[in-house]
Amino acid sequence: MSKPNFTYTDKEIVDGCVNNDRKFQEVLYKKYFTTMISMCMRYTDDKEIAMEIVNNGFLRVFKKIDTFSFKGSLEGWIRKLVYHCLSDYFKKHSKYLQFMVFEERDVKTSDKILHKIYAEDILKLVDKLPPTTQKVFRLYAIEGFTHVEIAKQFEISVGTSKWHLSNARQKLKILLENYQGYNLYAG
Repeated sequence: MSKPNFTYTDKEIVDGCVNNDRKFQEVLYKKYFTTMISMCMRYTDDKEIAMEIVNNGFLRVFKKIDTFSFKGSLEGWIRKLVYHCLSDYFKKHSKYLQFMVFEERDVKTSDKILHKIYAEDILKLVDKLPPTTQKVFRLYAIEGFTHVEIAKQFEISVGTSKWHLSNARQKLKILLENYQGYNLYAG
């Protein structure tokens, strides 16, 4: 493949991709790859998983490129599609997703709440947590790491890892209760 030329306009890139021109597909991929991989690496520390998500996202971009209508930025549109792939990945691969916010005693409550919002919305709420609490929560609740593994990775005690998870759950419950003004507990 030739070296991409980032001097093309978004219109030229989109038109080239709509025409299935490999040169323009490469330009689009290389132009936005770094931004998209950075976004995905915020949700997982596993570079291979992030690459899988980004590549699935770009595949989705190329399949839907003919629907891009220039009513916003091309980067924003690509980001949205890659973010949906990120959400889909965690829905598909995480046995923990439905319990990620709630402890077992809260399962009935979690079923009522979680069926009303999408995983990507929950991930957006996770972004609002303090950085270490957010990372511990992602590793435990989304990626399935144990507290022992997390403690080793962050060089903290197992108790501190458990505290961060508990703190994350408390903060997320409050965020979920107030999620976009909806009363998520209402039937």
